[in-house]
Amino acid sequence: MRKLLVANRSEIAIRVFRAATELGLETVAIYTYEDRFALHRFKADEAYLIGPEEGGEPVKGYLNIDAIIAVALEHGVDAIHPGYGFLAENADLARACEKNGITFIGPTPRMLEMFGDKTAAKRLAVQAKVPTVPGTDRALKDLAQVKSAAKEVGYPIIIKASFGGGGRGMRVVRNESELAGKLEEAQREAGAAFGRAEVFIERYIARAKHIEVQILGDSHGNLVHLWERDCSVQRRHQKVVEIAPSVNLSQEMRQRICDAAVRLCKPVNYQAAGTVEFLVDMDHQEFFFIEVNPRIQVEHTVTEVVTGVDLVKSQILICQGHKLHEAPLNVPKQDKIETRGYAVQCRITTEDPENHFIPDYGRLATYRSAAGFGIRLDGGTAFSGAVITPYFDSLLVKLTAWGTTFAEAIRRMDRALREFRVRGVKSNIPFLENLILNPVFQSGNATTTFIDTTPELFHFQPKRDRATKILSYLGDVIVNSRPDVKGKAVSGREFVDPPMPNAPRGDVPAGLRNKLLEMGPEKFAQWVRKQKRMLFTDTTMRDAHQSLLATRVRTFDLVKIADAVSRMESGLFSLEMWGGATFDASMRFLQEDPWDRLDQLRAKIPNIPFQMLLRASNAVGYTNYPDNAVRQFIIDSASHGIDVFRIFDSLNVVDNMTVAMDAVLEKTSSLCEAAICYSGDILDPQRTKFTLDYYVKMAKELVKRGAHILGIKDMAGLCKPYAAYALVKALRQEVDVPIHFHTHDTSGINASSVLRACDAGVDIADAALSSMSGTTSQPNLNSLAAALKNTPRDSGLDLRSLNALSDYWQAVRDYYYPFEEGLKSGTAEVYEHEMPGGQYTNLRQQAKSLHLADRWHEVADAYATVNQLFGDIVKVTPSSKVVGDMALFMVTNNLTAMDVLSPDRKLSFPKSVVEMMQGAIGVPDGGWPKVLQKIILNSAGVEPIRGRAGAKLPKVDFEATKKELTGKIHREPRDVDVLSYVLYPQVFLDLEKFRQQ
Repeated sequence: MRKLLVANRSEIAIRVFRAATELGLETVAIYTYEDRFALHRFKADEAYLIGPEEGGEPVKGYLNIDAIIAVALEHGVDAIHPGYGFLAENADLARACEKNGITFIGPTPRMLEMFGDKTAAKRLAVQAKVPTVPGTDRALKDLAQVKSAAKEVGYPIIIKASFGGGGRGMRVVRNESELAGKLEEAQREAGAAFGRAEVFIERYIARAKHIEVQILGDSHGNLVHLWERDCSVQRRHQKVVEIAPSVNLSQEMRQRICDAAVRLCKPVNYQAAGTVEFLVDMDHQEFFFIEVNPRIQVEHTVTEVVTGVDLVKSQILICQGHKLHEAPLNVPKQDKIETRGYAVQCRITTEDPENHFIPDYGRLATYRSAAGFGIRLDGGTAFSGAVITPYFDSLLVKLTAWGTTFAEAIRRMDRALREFRVRGVKSNIPFLENLILNPVFQSGNATTTFIDTTPELFHFQPKRDRATKILSYLGDVIVNSRPDVKGKAVSGREFVDPPMPNAPRGDVPAGLRNKLLEMGPEKFAQWVRKQKRMLFTDTTMRDAHQSLLATRVRTFDLVKIADAVSRMESGLFSLEMWGGATFDASMRFLQEDPWDRLDQLRAKIPNIPFQMLLRASNAVGYTNYPDNAVRQFIIDSASHGIDVFRIFDSLNVVDNMTVAMDAVLEKTSSLCEAAICYSGDILDPQRTKFTLDYYVKMAKELVKRGAHILGIKDMAGLCKPYAAYALVKALRQEVDVPIHFHTHDTSGINASSVLRACDAGVDIADAALSSMSGTTSQPNLNSLAAALKNTPRDSGLDLRSLNALSDYWQAVRDYYYPFEEGLKSGTAEVYEHEMPGGQYTNLRQQAKSLHLADRWHEVADAYATVNQLFGDIVKVTPSSKVVGDMALFMVTNNLTAMDVLSPDRKLSFPKSVVEMMQGAIGVPDGGWPKVLQKIILNSAGVEPIRGRAGAKLPKVDFEATKKELTGKIHREPRDVDVLSYVLYPQVFLDLEKFRQQ
């Protein structure tokens, strides 16, 4: 024997190359295109590509017997070692070697066939008087056969693949009702893994130890066992940690099992290395034969460490014809083979134990392994810079620790695991650390169900790894930019530091929040109604930056100016600084917690009421939530500092607002501001849906239901100056609560709408600091305050203070330039498309992401078309989002209104459109257009929802949800974390993942 090829890859290929090199053999590696950078090809003397040069068959090449033999013949190979897995137990490879004069490092083809068929091996065991688990001795193919056999054996049973191993094709079946489904799963997995779907069944032993005996035999009739290994610690029938020798096995049981293994293999003249596997029933102290693996095992290292026998080198020497007990093998006689100390092997894999052990892949940014006395490493492609691909087994390195006692071996293993540094991909090291330190494992009493019944193994202490995380983040941003600004950032752009206003020092002056806390909401609202001065809400910290900058302003910039705001705008009615898209965007795009933002701002601004926008049944989301979730959100928001809840429904359905209104009125000391959403044009006699009577009727109903304040929410800026006067005048005559006017300045004329509303008797209006005002934002607060100066309705706000705060935001806004939409002025186009200011910027961003930037006018036209298709509706989140989704859908697919309404055209409508037509967010006044509703619902095969959607949703079980979330984030969540998870499950989990990185 001169040249040896390993028909395998990674760790086991390297292991064989090392043994072969020590024996003076030349070594040959094979690799597929996807494995071209794998370490094993560089550890061999020669390496050859197998499979297509362009790739596409990462695993198939390692299974191609003809191609492997061809490489061997072409390059003078006279021996092939199959390793484990792939073709290791394939008799066809052994036979092909035999046919071509190549030595196969392993058993003969006859033995591979004999032991490869698990049922045939079981019959051999019976002949050798080796106890077997009650079960079938023939391969079974169909359900009827399996069902009949299961009745004889008795449940529970375990289904096993007749050909193969590694835990594949195994399913535990506890009763007959599970049988059909589990059988199908097992057969499908066995067929995919081993090319044959036959299975057999055995009695399932609930509390079992998995013990295997290492066998070594030569071609001269010599055969010995090298004692046993305990492989009980398994996950889904795949071994995780192995021990040699077994800790709590009595010497008598140990001897009987090892003798049984020899008794089984001796009559067939077994040669080469092999493993005989047994189950020990710990409740009855019985053992049963399972199978023979006629190859080297992954866990062979622990046997080598405690016996001193090099199994791989022995395999090669046996196949060269050497005798077991003579040089160069020199394996002792059976009575002289002893074990010394204990060895533990952990398989370190690139799997994520926090995510169902899903294999992870990518570049190993950092790899540092353990070393020292009693530590052995058998690694694959494990080095800094290595690329872990998704095509192969996730094993990174096998770590074997030895000690004179089991306890010492565990301590050494613990030390070694903590020495490892694997960065760039997930690893199972945290799980292994938990496992080896678990008292049950340390006692040696772990059985095959240990992992499945020990949930604390999955409670991990997050690794801090701050340096790597910071460097990785900075490197990613430098190279790839932030995803939101990729392609938008201008290199070399200069910025100025935002100037901090010269705010008064001393105690924070009293503001209207102090009065609210003193008087309570009812009396405070009455006090507001009696004021002559015009009160303002500053929207700079919420709606303004949503409308201008797609809600991207970070908490840092808000908190930095907060103290100055408390001192320089203390006369404000409120600050709108939370809710709606801010809640979503802070988690999704800024990786910030919105509750933390609220707490930080509340601490800095104790004197001005905080206002939030609440989408009634939708809370701060885009769908309906159970009533108890909405109530709890309001309660927690109030306890964290929200003083004014502006509640609206995106379709002006009052019944949808009642749950939220009642929660504010009954469960908090905050102000309940119920808003009517303005759409259409009350001055246009052709727009007969949204008339003055419509709004007056709704306003009276909201006041009747307890609203402290009546809001007018003109989200698109459609309320023209004279319409604003007429609307407020009419409402003022019918209701005696404060009226609060909110509008956007998209048209460029809406400051006049505020002033005309002021003339008509409006009590409060929304505006933004000048540098954050105009276009899709709110009208200019600084200018409005100046305009009212020296009039009966003077706001009392100090213009110099407002200008100083505006200077800060002007500089800050420059940092967010990638999110600007470049609007140079107001536009009357808003009266055509009626797009809300807050949505305008976000929809432009969406259009760009879909490569529709050059078709924006088509998108705007489609938005208007969709509004009419839907029956002319109120458009505010979430209804406005649905209109936008439909508009993008139509433009992307080049659809007209007639295409949508055609019964012959089958379309797959966006999910949000289907849900809205079902009634998931309510039903507008007059209902949905019946023809369109039928077309959309039929396309999805769903029926309309009857009644209020939120009332039909099951209550949130907050305790159960908290337990579920704890299991996912591996820490005790705050109550507000649970709420965030209820509202935005995946977004919150993504945020948590980012925070733990």
